[in-house]
Amino acid sequence: MSIVVTGATGHLGRHVVEQLLEKVPADRITAVVRDASRAADLAGRGVRLAVADYNSPETFGGVFSAGDKVLLISGTEFDKDRVAQHKVVIDAAKAAGVALLAYTSAPASLTAALADDHRGTEAALLASGVPYTLLRNGWYHENYTENLAPVLEHGAVVQAAGEGRVSSASRADYAAAAVAVLTGEGHENKAYELGGDEAWSFAEYAAELSRQTGREITYNPVSVEAYTGILTGAGLPGPLAAMFAGVDASIEKGELVVSTGDLSRLAGRPTTPLSDAVAAALKG
Repeated sequence: MSIVVTGATGHLGRHVVEQLLEKVPADRITAVVRDASRAADLAGRGVRLAVADYNSPETFGGVFSAGDKVLLISGTEFDKDRVAQHKVVIDAAKAAGVALLAYTSAPASLTAALADDHRGTEAALLASGVPYTLLRNGWYHENYTENLAPVLEHGAVVQAAGEGRVSSASRADYAAAAVAVLTGEGHENKAYELGGDEAWSFAEYAAELSRQTGREITYNPVSVEAYTGILTGAGLPGPLAAMFAGVDASIEKGELVVSTGDLSRLAGRPTTPLSDAVAAALKG
């Protein structure tokens, strides 16, 4: 029996594999990647590699075996049919008779268009009959802290989220929850609503940036339309800009506040404070 992680060289996937290596022998871990060269370091540590692509169903033949536990990390090709991509993995997992398929979804409260593919994938997974766990991941600290250059350049946090709050956490936190499910028992056919322990507003985020940089950084709330224009002006394709601006509209409505405590319970520790993520990003 293997623990199989798709998208294993992505931002979240690497955290998952690194944390799995602390708990299980490397030869029990299979990293599914599109480019084996990007996972050479993992192979060098004894992790098994499988080269497969969500866009090519035939590449998933033989990737899974009966009894495997699989983590399906949602695809990031927003210009593709992501539900169809995910169904490729679900169908292959069903055919192989895996013991569990965990999927990184989105909070049930999120109504933004970004959530549509997740809802569609959840429906396909439930219809498949494969034992499942829904890891409904909230927002990531890194969605903001990895893009600090324009904020620091202009001295302003610009979002279309009004006074809405976000229960974000670090990628490492969400990875810890996935690892707990993949290595533990009793998670079959359950859904976990995952988010950080402390919700914050963008005014508070700007204040934290000001505190740590010693500079005055303000929060400038704008309309969804204006924010969409800012994102397209920065080079983001129109549909993607609209999708991210739509998430801000959901934040204003409180849809990314997750107060279940599921994430810290699964991780076995408190979630990473936003201030820690800011400090790490500023150190670069």
